[in-house]
Amino acid sequence: MGTEINDPLIVAPKEEEQEDSIPIPHWREQITIRGLVVSAVLGSLFCIITHKLNLTVGVIPSLNVAAGLLGFFMVKSWTGVAEKLGFGGRAFTRQENTVIQTCVVACYGLAFSGGFGSYMLSMDQKTYELIGADYPGNRAEDIKNPSLGWMISFTFVVSFLGLFSLVALRKVMVIDYKLTYPSGTATALLINSFHTNTGAELARKQVRSLGKYLSISFCWSCFKWFFSGVGDSCGFDNFPTLGLVAFKNTFYFDFSPTYIGCGLICPHIVNCSCLFGAIISWGFLWPYINARAGDWYPDNLGSNDFKGLYGYKVFIAISLILGDGLYNLIKIIYITTKEIFNARMKKNALPLVSESRDPQDDDSKLLLEEKIRNETFVKDSIPSWLAASGYVAFAAISTATIPSIFPQIRWYLVLACYFVAPALAFCNSYGCGLTDWSLASTYGKIGLFVFSSLVGSNGGVIAGLAACGVMMTIVATAADLMQDFKTGYLTYSSPRSMFVSQLIGTALGCVIAPLTFWLYWTAFDIGSPDGVYKAPYAVIYREMAILGVEGFSALPKHCLQLCCVFFVLALVINLLRDILPKNISAYIPIPMAMAVPFYIGAYFAIDMFVGTVILFVWEKLNRKEAEDFAGAVASGLICGDGIWTVPSAILSIFRIDPPICMNFVPAVSS
Repeated sequence: MGTEINDPLIVAPKEEEQEDSIPIPHWREQITIRGLVVSAVLGSLFCIITHKLNLTVGVIPSLNVAAGLLGFFMVKSWTGVAEKLGFGGRAFTRQENTVIQTCVVACYGLAFSGGFGSYMLSMDQKTYELIGADYPGNRAEDIKNPSLGWMISFTFVVSFLGLFSLVALRKVMVIDYKLTYPSGTATALLINSFHTNTGAELARKQVRSLGKYLSISFCWSCFKWFFSGVGDSCGFDNFPTLGLVAFKNTFYFDFSPTYIGCGLICPHIVNCSCLFGAIISWGFLWPYINARAGDWYPDNLGSNDFKGLYGYKVFIAISLILGDGLYNLIKIIYITTKEIFNARMKKNALPLVSESRDPQDDDSKLLLEEKIRNETFVKDSIPSWLAASGYVAFAAISTATIPSIFPQIRWYLVLACYFVAPALAFCNSYGCGLTDWSLASTYGKIGLFVFSSLVGSNGGVIAGLAACGVMMTIVATAADLMQDFKTGYLTYSSPRSMFVSQLIGTALGCVIAPLTFWLYWTAFDIGSPDGVYKAPYAVIYREMAILGVEGFSALPKHCLQLCCVFFVLALVINLLRDILPKNISAYIPIPMAMAVPFYIGAYFAIDMFVGTVILFVWEKLNRKEAEDFAGAVASGLICGDGIWTVPSAILSIFRIDPPICMNFVPAVSS
């Protein structure tokens, strides 16, 4: 499981500090008009940046930290101008800052999960022509060109379900499981550093430490940019630190402050599990399967072809993730049902937090802070009946609406999506909490493959792409919501204000994301192989859908057998973690963390392991200092790198490329 960062940056409003402390505002006061205006402006900016990245390289970094920073800057500027003009205003609190960040993330998140550079674009005429009319299974009937009307309608009917799917499990994920959500934690510590009581000596040192490492990380990311070449194919992000042979198998240290920071925040077992998974997959399994090219699967296939090694990567990784996620989901349901039954038998209410504590330690600072955070997080709860009703209502609307937008997918198939989606949303949110990676696109590809095969050759391509959109949007928004709940938990923000902010941000995103995409669509030649906006994933997703029509028989040899093995392996590992003594189970890897490098690559696992080694040595040398400052240092590293994504994206929009491409080739003997 994850482990919580007990960070004194979060200043609890103690009794002896009541005069200096600002009380936690009511949840309605945390949502302000100025906050919503700022959220709409930043949401539009980040949607433009996300579309730019989606249509060029297809890789979208987390902008949570940048949203928190720019939200603080804009509201502070707003209040500063208002004061100079003689207008008094409400004090700017960390809770309002958090709500703005949440709203912005919900808005720009739809620019990615909405599929404007992937599954939506795969349906258009140009992508059909790029693949070629003579390509087997590529039919002229399977075309649906972008239009503002249907894109906005589709986004509206699918985007809210992810918010309702897991909201009832927020306490389990954040308090009981203590999942880390590194980006959410870093964003919270940054926001707290803006609003903390600087009179406290330790808090002042922590803010100074965060600012120092934020500056170092930002400058380093800027320095790296100069060597990264066009398309980020060069430079330190592609540095063969362990040799060129290891580099081909993604074993290299890519000098990423973000993942080193994640390694400092995530528990040691999570980081070691990631590295262990990387060694198993990229060190042994993928080279073994790759050596059987021509036997197990056709040789010389593309790197994103399901019929080749890519099919093994996607389905085996998903098998591990599903095994771990479903085990924990069933475990949660069992424990919750048991607690409710016991509570009814004893006629006692359930405790707010199921943790045993020594009463003599209740006066300690960290326990007091944790107690206040827990009470704040649980106090303004979102009723389970509301979450269930909202999910059912939106599922009903969506089930009735989507077949009118995409006649190829029947209503009962849409309904089937919504039966499966909550379990997948839990798996994605749980994995994101452990490793900071959201694998929404991977879950979307599974939906694409399954539903394409169910519909068949007569409309299976469009049906699969539409199902991909449904799955991808639900699991992505659910993970974003939990990430933001972690931020809210650490900033004493009401979950009710966070949830309302998510709803508002999602509604804004349903309009802003399609509109900002339409600017690109009308102004540029989107999808042209020779243009700036190549939209590389459009062709890939359409070819996946065409392959999916053939069904599981199209998968390479032994792929399904290997998937079953790894699914069972995940269940067995979790069972061992639960039944063995803690001193032994603490060293058993976590399948969910192991699975991420199966699909992503080994490089980020190496970065995170470097972070965990730094923390381990630091704890051995000075445990107290490590406990006090590791969170601030990690947050600074993540924040600096995250903030640099904004100016780098703006440079990219204006077609200002890095001047140097630092590349490496084997030495040629004379």
